[in-house]
Amino acid sequence: MANEETINDTVIFIFGGSGDLSQRKLMPALFNLYLDNLMPKNFSIVCMGRKSMLDASFRKTILAGIKKFSRSKFDETASKKWRKFANNVQYAILDAGNKKSYAFIPQLIKQKEKEWNSLPSAMFYLAVAPQLVKPIATNLGTLDFCKDCSRARIVIEKPFGNDLQTAQELNILLKSIFKEKQIYRIDHYLGKETVQNILALRFANTLLEPVWNKNYIDHVQITNAENIGIESRGEYYERSGALRDMVQNHILQLMCMIAMEAPVNFDANEIRNKKVDVLNAIRKITKEDVPNMSIRGQYGPGWMKSKKVKGYRQEDNVNPHSTVETFAALKLYVDNWRWEGVPFYIRTGKYLQEKNTSITIHFKRSPNFAFPSEAVETWRSNVLTIAIQPEMDIALRFQAKRPGSKMVLNPVNMVFSYSSYNLPQPEAYETLLLDVMEGNATLFMRDDQVEAAWKVVMPILESWQTKTPSDFPDYQPGSWGPEDSEALIAKDGYTWINQSIHNTFKSE
Repeated sequence: MANEETINDTVIFIFGGSGDLSQRKLMPALFNLYLDNLMPKNFSIVCMGRKSMLDASFRKTILAGIKKFSRSKFDETASKKWRKFANNVQYAILDAGNKKSYAFIPQLIKQKEKEWNSLPSAMFYLAVAPQLVKPIATNLGTLDFCKDCSRARIVIEKPFGNDLQTAQELNILLKSIFKEKQIYRIDHYLGKETVQNILALRFANTLLEPVWNKNYIDHVQITNAENIGIESRGEYYERSGALRDMVQNHILQLMCMIAMEAPVNFDANEIRNKKVDVLNAIRKITKEDVPNMSIRGQYGPGWMKSKKVKGYRQEDNVNPHSTVETFAALKLYVDNWRWEGVPFYIRTGKYLQEKNTSITIHFKRSPNFAFPSEAVETWRSNVLTIAIQPEMDIALRFQAKRPGSKMVLNPVNMVFSYSSYNLPQPEAYETLLLDVMEGNATLFMRDDQVEAAWKVVMPILESWQTKTPSDFPDYQPGSWGPEDSEALIAKDGYTWINQSIHNTFKSE
């Protein structure tokens, strides 16, 4: 079913349109929306870059990216639709720092108004390096069109600032040009199907919400493990590190979804208000507590999947004496009535044993005194696991009697898999780009969310900057990170869950 009745005709301007993000994610996502009849009736995509390129040549480049990176097969139907889609794609040269380069934007919008006989919206997507956000936003601010709150929208990719101060400065700049409702700070994790399903899981099931609190939940683990290194992002990673790259945005947002209170409705600001409440309730870590509440690590040279790999310090564009962390683990508390005393353990790292982003909710152990001793040898607490990638599944571990004449209990898993729907699963960018066109900001970061998240990690960043780690590199590729990360959780009597939910939980 077409979505043309609910979305305004739209002109999409992609700054950095010839770059990697555009090729791998944005253009494949827009084409998939077109294949699914979800684009507006009339649309135009203008990809902008510094180098000169003919439209025909650029379209060939885009097509190659779609064939390589799209979730959809490029079959005969897609080929026919591509020809129509390509007619709406053009390339333009733009010097981000030159105000005169932007003059064609309002001219093109005016042209489309006449051509379509409508008042189109415009999306300005900044798929550019962080240092280009300020000049682009400033120059867009000189265009009268950008003052139209109902039609002009700007999309900002992470990182949103490099620390609290720079994030605040960027917010001040953007809000001097645009209204907050026009600003879409994108975090692609929030567009993932399983992440969105957290709200449905929690608030649409009477079975779960009554036990979603300190009375029944013992602790929570959030893992974002990658089985790759930094690849070609050495220059970026030297300014970032794992805490800035993953924890401050992606992982804290996942934590908000798990810990937030029930919203009154699904209005964008209502959802985001509840998330901000979580961030503001996270116990501030003092500099003195940093060693007890956080762990950092850096991978050295080694072997990954039978292939020899470089250590972080040997990667291109990395300081050979770098102290940047490629692994971070934290213990956090949410100081409110629901979560008082419940620890949230979060970790992320490069070159870990497997690719795995998951959330595990560990319920308190039930009494076992009613069962004979042989029945409780394999006794395990209930665990709810939400797998985000690479699989998209939800599993509940519970106790069941093993078949036989004796009362012997075993933990078993009840698994819901997204693959059971046998329906196409949209990529995160498809969901988020569609939301921008619809003017729905629910899955996007608000200014106070960004700043509250920075306030959580700033004491850790400041402490790490003043103390040089003496043991870097401190973990091997293919491991689960530095040994100290195990100690962080072990001292509280827990262990990390490392296995896929399709396997038996063996880590406890």
